[in-house]
Amino acid sequence: MIVGLDISTSITGVTVLDEKGKIDYNFAIDTRKYKNFFKKVEVVQNALEKIIINPERIFIEQSLQSFRSGFSSAKTLSTLSRYNGIISWVCYQLWNLEPEYIAATSARKRVGIKVPKGQKAKKCVLEYIVDNVPDVLIEYTKYGNPKPQCFDMADSWVIAKAGWLACQTKKK
Repeated sequence: MIVGLDISTSITGVTVLDEKGKIDYNFAIDTRKYKNFFKKVEVVQNALEKIIINPERIFIEQSLQSFRSGFSSAKTLSTLSRYNGIISWVCYQLWNLEPEYIAATSARKRVGIKVPKGQKAKKCVLEYIVDNVPDVLIEYTKYGNPKPQCFDMADSWVIAKAGWLACQTKKK
């Protein structure tokens, strides 16, 4: 089993793939209503403890490492890195496995998702999921827009699938 996580302080996506690369679990943990940083961690930890699995590997989307104009501030990047580290520790404690980190761009490339120049990666990932991965449940608002957690569920699938593919390559 492979665990893939897309960690965020607002919504964390979780995907568990079986030995054949098929989805066992794909869900989101919504922590937007909690203002306390450590309460958010506790909610994610409680949700992860509820899935009874014995994974071989854990893959986590690498947190952003640098500034890009118009995007996250230093404070936001620092908070995300701290949160990513704490959730990584939670995973280590829970499954006694050291998480491995994959950059989002590398994961998308390994899975075969192309993001045309000028397009938003999240939108391209969701389109790929809708077209190719029916086991990821995409829900829509009454206005026809994907619900926010769908992006995180899709991203966690990409991380898990990229990790699974890396494991298959090593086995050959």
